[in-house]
Amino acid sequence: MSQPNVLLDEWTGPYGGVPPWDRVQASEFPAALAACIAEHLAEVERIARNPEPPTFDNTILALERSGRTRERVLRVFAVMRQNLSTPEYRALDREWQPRIAAAVDAIRFMPGLFERIDGVHEGLAGAALLPEQVRLVTHVWDDFVRSGARLQAEERARLSAVNQELAALYADFRGRVLADENTWTHLTSEADLAGLPAGLVAAAAEAARERGLEGWAILNTRSSVDPFLAFSARRDLRQQVWTRFKSRGDNGDANDTNAIITRIVKLRAERVQLLGYASHAHWQMADSMAGTPERARALLMQVWPAAVARVRAEVAQMQAHAAKDDESLRIEPWDYLYYAERVRQAEYDIDVAELSAYFELGRMVDAAMWSAEQRYAIAFKEITGTVPVFHPDMRVWEVLDVPSGHHRGLFYLDTFARSGKRSGAWASSYRTQCRMDGGVTALASNNNNFLKAAPGEPVLVSLDDVRTLFHEFGHSLHTLLQDITYPSLAVTPRDFVELPSQINEQWVFTRELLDRFARHYRTGEPIPDALIDKVKAAEAFSQGYKTVEAVSAAILDVDLHTRPDGVFEPASFEREMLEQIGMPREVALRHRLPHFDHLFGSDGYSGLYYSYLWADVMAADGWQAFLDEGGPFNVDVALRFRTHILSDGNTTDRAEAYRRFRGRDPEVAALLRERGLG
Repeated sequence: MSQPNVLLDEWTGPYGGVPPWDRVQASEFPAALAACIAEHLAEVERIARNPEPPTFDNTILALERSGRTRERVLRVFAVMRQNLSTPEYRALDREWQPRIAAAVDAIRFMPGLFERIDGVHEGLAGAALLPEQVRLVTHVWDDFVRSGARLQAEERARLSAVNQELAALYADFRGRVLADENTWTHLTSEADLAGLPAGLVAAAAEAARERGLEGWAILNTRSSVDPFLAFSARRDLRQQVWTRFKSRGDNGDANDTNAIITRIVKLRAERVQLLGYASHAHWQMADSMAGTPERARALLMQVWPAAVARVRAEVAQMQAHAAKDDESLRIEPWDYLYYAERVRQAEYDIDVAELSAYFELGRMVDAAMWSAEQRYAIAFKEITGTVPVFHPDMRVWEVLDVPSGHHRGLFYLDTFARSGKRSGAWASSYRTQCRMDGGVTALASNNNNFLKAAPGEPVLVSLDDVRTLFHEFGHSLHTLLQDITYPSLAVTPRDFVELPSQINEQWVFTRELLDRFARHYRTGEPIPDALIDKVKAAEAFSQGYKTVEAVSAAILDVDLHTRPDGVFEPASFEREMLEQIGMPREVALRHRLPHFDHLFGSDGYSGLYYSYLWADVMAADGWQAFLDEGGPFNVDVALRFRTHILSDGNTTDRAEAYRRFRGRDPEVAALLRERGLG
């Protein structure tokens, strides 16, 4: 008799069941993964062998109902390897990702299955199906075709081998980058702290204490590195911290990823040759809004010249301040944030540390929820302590419809950086809402890497941190406000999925929100109008830097993944491409290739990193709709946005969905104005 395994059990408890985070153990995953994969294969085999003629119900709907145990196990596994990674979880990731990939291909290529899907697809014209059902059939058929269902046996075998090798390489890449991110720069003397604000010093001291160190630790994550680069008066330490951060995965040691990413790109090229696409980017964009790499690159290059020109102007301003320190000093990438801060202080009279005093993390979390409540007629009720969590720092809220009080879902928040947690910020979905078979509600989560303050002290965050908080919360609102029937139609194209998050950042600087929540952590006084005006006046400064570091990474991604043969050498490719596009020497790529998790931690955003700019265009244009029609909290515009953008998943074409919201296609002009690039 097999041993009980909590990972295989249906989730129990309130709210339609919740993940048993408090009972998850790494040792139970091998048995759980093997069992859930076998169960799913058996379910699909019964569908493939069904002797009845294929119909929507006995084929497409049956596929939608299959694999529920597998879905639960894999979602829990993903959360654990991202949020609480240990050597044991990293070993499991490397061992099991190829097996999971093999199981996916076993379903794709199962004898008789695609023939049944194809039969339903061919019969669409005469079938009495609802529009959402037609969309689902088309989506499933397209997915199987794009994954190689029409290939011959020999080609399928090679494709499956490639997919398995890629899965192993992705896991290896993630593990190596995480190992480099779980390092730090150790500061040992008061002199090392020159220029750092008190809050950053306290956070660095707490980071050192957690790691058993004396002194202070600047963690090798963006949330720790960027503030240090902005404030540290020690240029030598800025260079040291910057170099460590930008060299993740590129140190010629056991965690070096260059050979891995070279192999990944080569295998991707081989895969799309088998599938009949011109390049990996063409394959990835086949179901995107952009449609082709040419359209994606055209948008990037439309913005690029103005962004580079803006950087030149920013550098000229900063160079004047740098000359006061040393006439021979030339701005280097590790100087950019520091002298940008000097410009803000001198020319706009802005002290970022002063600004952070009004952004206490707990109040900013409340602000994000309040802004959503005002727009979307929902309410957040904290229930922390009543459902399991995987770390004591986590908080949980129930989300309710207003005024009915109807339960809509749960929102989990994992806020702070820690050892074993991947860097950056991201949203996860523990469970996807659907109405099928009685339905389930959404379980959404946000994961950040903010730095803890000393015990008893408030956590003060920067304006950029607040924007990050609102960005990820926008993803979770997309998850929580979804209202679809079939779970497969929850997944939207990559260049659409960032729209809800990008536009949600716009509410950070609304007057109504700031008056209620941006209050000084000591006095309780609201943020002064004069300070807000100064921040807004300075907003355009550094937009060149922010745009160039991101757009350059997107250009490299498109160009790398349109190489038909996939042959490249990372260092020379990076160097030559940056020279070719005229990359300003004072700015580095936001993500260098050896640690570019978006591209090499999975297929994910590979060939699709342009999606952030594509969505930014829609977000800026969509925000203008609010401003033109009554303001940020206009309920009519918010209802239209919820109906056409947030709630209907991928049940309709996403370009048409945007037109239904806006009345037309998005225009780039609003983004250029917003960034001071027009």
